[in-house]
Amino acid sequence: MIVILKRDVKGTGKAGEVVKVSDGYARNMLLPRGYAEEATEGNVKNLEKQKALQARKRAEEKAAAEALAESFEDIKLEIKTKAGDGGRLFGSITNKDVAEALEKQQNIKLDKKKISLDNPIKQIGSFTATVKLHQDVNGKLTIVVSEEA
Repeated sequence: MIVILKRDVKGTGKAGEVVKVSDGYARNMLLPRGYAEEATEGNVKNLEKQKALQARKRAEEKAAAEALAESFEDIKLEIKTKAGDGGRLFGSITNKDVAEALEKQQNIKLDKKKISLDNPIKQIGSFTATVKLHQDVNGKLTIVVSEEA
C-alpha cells in the first residue's frame, strides 16, 4: 500500500514522504494512529500544494534575511562602556550586549544566539560580529566600542 506520512516514522520515512509499505503495517499501525494517510490522487495533490507553499515561504524568508544582511553593512553599532588604562574594559561586551544595543539603536530585535563574536570584546575599538539570519544567510555587523565620558 502506498501512503503519505504525516509525521516521521523511524525505519519508514519522514513526514511528507510518499512511501510504499505492507498492507498490514499500514492498516494496523500507520493509519489508525494517524501517522499516515492513504496516497489517493487528491491527497497527493494536496501534498504537492503544501510543498509548493512551504518552498515559497522559505524563499520569502531568505529574501527578507538577505535584505536585512545588506542593511547591516551600513550600520555602525556604538556601545559606550567604562574603561581603564590602555583602553581595557571593565568586564566585556558579549553577544547579549550587542543584541540589546541593536534593539535600542536600530529597533532590530535579534536573538543573542544568532550573534557570533570570535571572542568577547575586552578593548576599546572597532570589531565585526557575524549575524546568522537564515540557514544560508549571514550578515556582518560593525561594532564600535568607546569609553563613557
